[in-house]
Amino acid sequence: MNTLSYHWNVNLIGKPALRLVRWRTELRAQESKSKYLTPPLKISPRTKELIARHYLEGRYANTHRKVAWVTSGAPVEFLKALDFYVLYPENHAAVCGTARAVVDIASEAESVGYSRDICSYARTDIGTMLSGKTPVGKLPKPDLLLACTNICQTVLLWYRALAQHFNTPLILIDTPFVYTQAQPHAVKYVQKQMEESIPVAEQVAGKSFDMQKFMAITRLSKMAAELWMQVMERGKHCPAPISVFDQFIQMAPIVEMRGEAYTVDFYAAMLKEIDARIASGIGVVKNERKRLLWDNLPIWYRLRYLAERLGEHGVAIVASTYTNAWAELAPLFDPNNPMESGARTYLHPILNQGTGYKLATMKRMIDEFQLDGAILHSDRSCKPYSIGQIDQRDRLMRESHVPALLLEADHNDPRAFSEEQVANRLGAFVEMLG
Repeated sequence: MNTLSYHWNVNLIGKPALRLVRWRTELRAQESKSKYLTPPLKISPRTKELIARHYLEGRYANTHRKVAWVTSGAPVEFLKALDFYVLYPENHAAVCGTARAVVDIASEAESVGYSRDICSYARTDIGTMLSGKTPVGKLPKPDLLLACTNICQTVLLWYRALAQHFNTPLILIDTPFVYTQAQPHAVKYVQKQMEESIPVAEQVAGKSFDMQKFMAITRLSKMAAELWMQVMERGKHCPAPISVFDQFIQMAPIVEMRGEAYTVDFYAAMLKEIDARIASGIGVVKNERKRLLWDNLPIWYRLRYLAERLGEHGVAIVASTYTNAWAELAPLFDPNNPMESGARTYLHPILNQGTGYKLATMKRMIDEFQLDGAILHSDRSCKPYSIGQIDQRDRLMRESHVPALLLEADHNDPRAFSEEQVANRLGAFVEMLG
């Protein structure tokens, strides 16, 4: 491997350049460009730097280390213990969504027969795989693929397509669905799969598995998740110091940079800034009147539009089942028993549990965050997250006594977004809130 090329392009040129961009951004006074929203978090330039640095390292990773592509809910800690550079295709697709590049890239997949009914994340990354198009410059070729079924079944076919295209080994970890609570045999079943995955990963990595390193990385994952949980909980304050639209961007490190010391440092710094906002009485919406819950994935290509549209009416979205998904797993990590606790942790993402669990989570958030209503994004792409939402909406209105709106869109594909329809429905919903 040409480590000299990696060191030159990443460490000597790339990272200092990104750091300089961040410093210059931080030196400029942060002023709100909105009549309704306060200035963004001061740490936001650091977020952009971390994301850009991650993809910079990926661009040259094949010259330096082995690369693994993984699903967002995969047990990534054992791969990091083997020093893999880890890429999350879903996160890359979200970057494409915020960059408004999805239609061009996904069309590459559609042109060879992939249906628009397939998840827009999958179509985006398959389109990048086929064409090389990406707003991050270049993605590294995977040496290993890891798919975990705890988020959806689409990943099975998606990762098989990747494995066939790249001629790359694929590790599949099957997670039994949790209807009420995970049974001991289910935890053992997942644990055994993780243990059997290690020799395959060792062979690809060309090195032996280090249990002590695995424990240390699990500890860092737990610490970052705990800090992220505290960030989520700060939304209970009135006015809310951070909105869900902020959280959608700030969640990138907890998803794709778990197990890293700099991720822990990042969220510790973010929490400190948020607490300073609370102490100064600064809310994310200048005139917060109503507080809402968001269910399901964000609409990546319309984050600013939705924040402004709601902020104009003094509406802050302060809690989300989606951003909470990486926080609520924090107590399950046990660094002293990383294999068994990892199996238990990765059995419990919200999408691997019944719709009743999500309803209970939303009802709890409505109470704890003192919410006045809920917006349920009926996501054309994410069927597992959207199933049951009509019933959940009705039960929130009936049992939690709050208005609830079902908003139809797609998390990544703007062709499934009707701005006029969304504007009309949001307007009517805001009137209902009073």
